[in-house]
Amino acid sequence: MPNSLNPLLQTHFDTALEHPNGIKKLRELILTLAMQGKLVSQDPNDQLASELLKEIQVEKARLLAEGKIKKSEALPAVKEEEKPFVIPKGWEWVRLGEVGEMQTGTTPETKDQSNYGKFIPFIGPGDIKNYKIEYNENGLSEKGLEKARLIKANSIMIVCIGGSIGKVALNDRDVSCNQQINTVTPYNSIFYHYIFYSVDSPYFQKTILQNAGGSATPIINKLKLSKIPIPLPPPAEQKRIVEKIDELMALCDELERLKKSKETKRKDLHQSIITQMLEADSQESFQKYFQFLTTHFHELYSVKENVKELRKAILQLAVMGKLVEQDPSDQPASELLKEIQAEKARLVEEGKVKKSEALQPIKEEEKPFVIPKGWEWVRLGEVLQKFGAGSTPLGGKSVYTTDGIMFLRSQNVWNDGLYLDDVARISKSIHEKMKGTKVIGNDILLNITGASIGRSTIFPLNFEEANVSQHVAILRTFTPSIVTYLHKLIISDFFQNLVFKEQVGVSREGLSMTKLSKFPLPLPPLAEQKRIVEKVDEFLALCDELEERIGKAEEKRGEILKGMVNDTYSRNCI
Repeated sequence: MPNSLNPLLQTHFDTALEHPNGIKKLRELILTLAMQGKLVSQDPNDQLASELLKEIQVEKARLLAEGKIKKSEALPAVKEEEKPFVIPKGWEWVRLGEVGEMQTGTTPETKDQSNYGKFIPFIGPGDIKNYKIEYNENGLSEKGLEKARLIKANSIMIVCIGGSIGKVALNDRDVSCNQQINTVTPYNSIFYHYIFYSVDSPYFQKTILQNAGGSATPIINKLKLSKIPIPLPPPAEQKRIVEKIDELMALCDELERLKKSKETKRKDLHQSIITQMLEADSQESFQKYFQFLTTHFHELYSVKENVKELRKAILQLAVMGKLVEQDPSDQPASELLKEIQAEKARLVEEGKVKKSEALQPIKEEEKPFVIPKGWEWVRLGEVLQKFGAGSTPLGGKSVYTTDGIMFLRSQNVWNDGLYLDDVARISKSIHEKMKGTKVIGNDILLNITGASIGRSTIFPLNFEEANVSQHVAILRTFTPSIVTYLHKLIISDFFQNLVFKEQVGVSREGLSMTKLSKFPLPLPPLAEQKRIVEKVDEFLALCDELEERIGKAEEKRGEILKGMVNDTYSRNCI
């Protein structure tokens, strides 16, 4: 950053660069300093702003006499209590409506298509993006313009309604606009850029919101907008201010490009390392990339996006058998499968579960990666004794009660547990009628429809009774010993990719139970499953710590950045 930069900007530069919204706040500080006369030095030889106002009045009178503008109501002088900060000697407080012709756009009759054509652009709020106007081919005809308003080039266009209220842009050509935009066409075109920056300043934007009416949708009319005071410097200083703002905004643009490039490189490097770890064909190769990751840990994990990717990688490495070392003394997964088959046979014989059709062996082309020795590929249906969706009681929401049995819906099921703030409840009698939808401790719940498809959690042991809706599937294993590993596998990218590949319909209408039962899963030895779960929990706890640390750092920088403008503003307030 240039040595000639304002000390206030220099002080907060590093903070601004490291915060997600830092450069935005830096831009706000630049405009705040500019409006307060702190961005460039004053020159006692400059023509006073009071003289400029006299020239503006002369220009306005001429335009009125020539019929080029309409006579507007005289605006009252700016009162002392309306002046939010002290301005330098030679400046003047004026109302926005004093420095230019103000207009509100209008829309010609849309049913009459002869009003529309390519004679002049017709602008709406959606055409104003990033301070620039996207000029569409569709505009007004000459006839249409007669029923609309002509906005001359180099006018300030201000959105006056809705969520984008206060959004501004300069038009570089004559246009027309709809009624959701107010415009200011300066009487003296020399300083239109200064007026643009004034309107975009944090002070002016805050004042717009303070004066906006409307209970649900904020709106500010032309009269209220015209009465907002702005600080007016001498013409020569306006020029210096605009030049300095342009210089600093260009620097902010460059900083944003550099920041984006840095973040992209960091993300690409992180993704490359993760990919190399996932594709490593030996433990030696894996350790090489893992060591690089740990060496550059703090640099790579200073942003939440990379921590999110790390979470995914941990789970993926876990199900591929790369997160912990194998122990040749572990009982192989094939023995675990024999125990599961024996338990299944016992339950069938006792009539506790129905005999199911045998699932086809897993083909080689269904195996997306090589699993370690001692592991087995199995289909999900092979390890489950209960496998099906819930249902909704007859009567829908009308059967919900204020107390009773929990009725879990997809919005209650999250990967990190049950969210019960808005849990529905049903009566004991309905609960008993819906026996097939009852859940018990260690059941895995899986969302199978809608935007939350694939989200999953384990129903806790010794939890109160519950039923589930048709949007949630119950997965109950033959042995509780594999539940925790199976849940980690379900929330991994490996399983989630299968879900999104096999879901019914393009709108995530539902996940077929038949297809779900056929999903191929990598099953480790039971002892290794325990080690995997412990290691995953350890790493995910580290991810929680990282995100908390990043969040606190961003919060601290955010407080500093918020104070940048507020402190600058308050130190100069009356």
